[in-house]
Amino acid sequence: MTHLPPATSGGTLRERFIADMTVRGFTDKTRKDHLRTVAGFAAFLARSPRTATAEDIRRFQIQQSERGMNAPAMNSAVAALRFFFTTTLDRPDLSRKLIRLRYPRKLPVVLSAEEAARLIAATTCLKHRAALSVAYGAGLRVAEVALLKVGDIDSQRMLIVVERGKGGRYRHALLSPSLLALLRAWWQEGRQQGVMRPGGWLFPGQDPARPITTRQLSRVVEAAAEAAGLTKHVSPHTLRHSFATHLLEDGVDIRVIQVLLGHAKGSVKNLGQVACSSGSDRPG
Repeated sequence: MTHLPPATSGGTLRERFIADMTVRGFTDKTRKDHLRTVAGFAAFLARSPRTATAEDIRRFQIQQSERGMNAPAMNSAVAALRFFFTTTLDRPDLSRKLIRLRYPRKLPVVLSAEEAARLIAATTCLKHRAALSVAYGAGLRVAEVALLKVGDIDSQRMLIVVERGKGGRYRHALLSPSLLALLRAWWQEGRQQGVMRPGGWLFPGQDPARPITTRQLSRVVEAAAEAAGLTKHVSPHTLRHSFATHLLEDGVDIRVIQVLLGHAKGSVKNLGQVACSSGSDRPG
């Protein structure tokens, strides 16, 4: 990766940029992506980004477009550069020159309840079945599933505590009786296998000291979809979309669904509304 040039004071420009992102709680992935973008801009300039002009930004975005970069990727680059110019360089005038692209968003793939059940049943081991059941039954992101710990399962209040959600946000997710029973079965099997540790990861990876990776979970979903005979393009996020869609079909208020997905502020009280509104008990 191309390194950012030194700052005139207070450490290198790279160090200041990292510190600015860290103090605002950006995730490791976001920090790495932003660094890659700004380093690419510095390489394009072949000089310090401190000296960038509005014309430089224009030429950089034209180059991105000519190289075939799609709109979502270009917009991600805009977010990185806007933060860099506004916060690290205190150059909001340049930030305003960056153009975000509008583009048609594809409707997400959604499984029927029967298809979701077939997919989960087609997994080859209890750990994978439990992990996919959490993704579908609680609507968690794949990274949230991977980073769950044993202590995050609150069987007293029938909640899943998501402490490592997107943007570092904390929230509660739904825990149905059938999902709790499946997780208990996995806990017992995991202990017999010697991979489940007190206070450890709910879904350990090949090394029990580390969690299962998001890539491993993606492969599990792909293999299960093929085994279940599903023709739709399925990913772990498909289970999350399906969770939300099925709650909506069951008559749950859209604002409550947003809270469950981590898209809006809410409280434990909101989760009780789902239990009352929805008669379905999602697979576990």
